[in-house]
Amino acid sequence: MRWVLTKTNEEYLNYLSKKTGISKALSQILINRGIKTPSQIRDFLNPSLSLLNDPYSLHDMERAVMRIREAIKNNERILIHGDYDVDGLTATAIMVEGLKRSGADVHFFIPSRHSHGYGFNEPGLQRAKDTGASLIITVDCGIKSFSTVSMARRSGIDIIITDHHLPLRSSGDDRSPLLPEAVAVVNPKVNPSDNLMHISGAAVAFKVMQALYGNIDDVMEFLDLLTIATVGDIVPLTGENRNILSEGLSFLMKTERPGLQALLEFSGMRDKELTPSNLSFTLIPRLNAAGRLEEASQVVNLFLTREPDEAERIARWLDGLNKQRQSIEEDIYEEAQELFKIKYEDIPQGIVLCKEGWHAGVIGIIASRFQEEFYRPAFIFTVKDGIATGSVRSIPEIDIMKILDSLGGFLIKYGGHSQAAGLSLYLKDMEEFEAALQKRLMDYLMGERPVPVLRIDAEASFEEINYSLLRELKTLEPFGYGNEEPLLGTKNILPVESRIVGNGHLKLRLRQGDREFDVIGFGMAELIDIASESVDIAFLPQINDFNGRRSIQLKIRAIRRSLQ
Repeated sequence: MRWVLTKTNEEYLNYLSKKTGISKALSQILINRGIKTPSQIRDFLNPSLSLLNDPYSLHDMERAVMRIREAIKNNERILIHGDYDVDGLTATAIMVEGLKRSGADVHFFIPSRHSHGYGFNEPGLQRAKDTGASLIITVDCGIKSFSTVSMARRSGIDIIITDHHLPLRSSGDDRSPLLPEAVAVVNPKVNPSDNLMHISGAAVAFKVMQALYGNIDDVMEFLDLLTIATVGDIVPLTGENRNILSEGLSFLMKTERPGLQALLEFSGMRDKELTPSNLSFTLIPRLNAAGRLEEASQVVNLFLTREPDEAERIARWLDGLNKQRQSIEEDIYEEAQELFKIKYEDIPQGIVLCKEGWHAGVIGIIASRFQEEFYRPAFIFTVKDGIATGSVRSIPEIDIMKILDSLGGFLIKYGGHSQAAGLSLYLKDMEEFEAALQKRLMDYLMGERPVPVLRIDAEASFEEINYSLLRELKTLEPFGYGNEEPLLGTKNILPVESRIVGNGHLKLRLRQGDREFDVIGFGMAELIDIASESVDIAFLPQINDFNGRRSIQLKIRAIRRSLQ
C-alpha cells in the first residue's frame, strides 16, 4: 500500500486558518477535498437546505414542468416508470406522491430485474398502453432508451426522462450529448456543472417536484425518501447531497411514514441516531433485497402506505428477503472464490468470473467484494440461455465506462457510472471479450499494476491532537462516500507498550515528544513486531469512554516502520 499526503504551503494554510477561524489541520483536510476558499469552507461547514440549487438550472426542467401541468389540467393518465434499486424506488414514490397531491391521475411501474431487465424498455411502454397513460415519466432511467422512446412517440405517448446516468455523447470535438427524442430530458449530466453533477435519481425527481410546487417547504415531506436515496445510491456526500443530509438524517429519524417506521424497527434502528454508515448496513440492504430476489413494487407501496398493518407486513417481508439474500450471497461468493483459484495463477488486470445459475440479484455485491479484496476491476456474470449478464465494480484509477465504450462491439448492452456498471454479452464471445479487456486495462494503466493508495488528509503531531481538534473534525459529518472520516498521519512515534488484546487486535501506547496516547489497531495483531521501534501511523482520533474515564484514543488504519 502506498501512503500519500498532499501538502499545501504553510503561508496559505495560515491565511485560511486565520480567515475562517479553523485549525491548520482542518484547513489542510478541506483543501485536500477540493474545498479551498474561505467561502467554500463556510458553505461546507454550514450545510443547509437553504443552499439547495435552483431546480430550473437542470436541463429541460421548464419543458418538463409545463408538460406535467398540462397533463394534470387535462386529467391525462401519467405512468411513472421507476427502477428496482433503492434510488429508483424512492424516486418513484416521490414522483407518485407529489403528483397525486397535485391532483394528477398517476400510476407506477417497476420493472423486474429478472424478467424485464434494467431501464425503460418495451414492458414499461406496454404497461402505459394497458393503463391508458398518455404521458410516461421515467425516474432513475431512460437516458439511453432511444428505441423505446421512439416507439412511444409512434404510439402517441409523450415521454419525460428524469435520470442521472451518463448520456451517450457524439464522437465529434464538442462531445455533445445524444439524447432520446423525449418531450424533456431532465438530467444533471446533460450539461454538467459542479453544483448538481452528482445528485441521485431521487434528487432529480425531488427537483422536479420542487419546480412543480415552486416552494421548498411544500416538498419537505419527501426529505426522508431523498435521504435514503442519497446514502443508498452512493453519491458523494458533498455539495447538494451534503445540504440534503444536513437535515435529512434527523428528518428520517422522525419520519411519519408507517412503512419507514416499521422498517426502522425491523432493522434495529428505531429511536437510534442515523448515519450514512449504519443506514448502509441496515435499512438500505432490506430495501434493495426485493429488487435483487423478487419484485420491488411492494417497496413503493411501503413508502406510500398510511396503514400500519400493511407497513408491518411489507417490512417483515423485506427483512426475511434480506436474510435470504445474505445466504445466497455467501454461497455464490464461496463458489466464485474457488473459481478464481482455479482460473488465475496471479491477480489479473481485471477479474472476470462467470457461471450458469448464479443469482443475478447478488452478482453486483460479489463484484464489490472481489474488487475490495484484490484491488482490481471485477466482472461477475451469470449465464442463462447463452447470454452472460454481469456487473462490474471498478477501482478509482479506472473509469470503467470508458473501458466498456472501447469494448462496445462485444456487448449486447451496457450502462452505468465510472465505478460501477451492468453489461451483457453472448457467452460465445466471452473468451475474446476477456482477452480484449485485459489488453485494454493494461493499456489504460500503461502497463502498471494498480496498488491501493492510503490517502492521508493531513499531518498532525501528537501536540495538535486535543478535544478542540476532535470538535472541529465533527463539523465534517456526516461521513460517507466522497466525504470519508478524515485520516490523519504522523511520523517517528516511539512505542512505549505493545500487546495483543481481544480477538487479534493490536493495543499500543505511543509517545511523541512529551505526549502519549493509547492506540488500537483492530485486526492488526500480526503487525506487533513492527511496533518494536520508531513507527509512522495513519489514524483516526476518537473519544474513548471506559469505566467513567474519558480520554482520546487513536484508532490506526495503518502502521509502518519509520522511513526516517
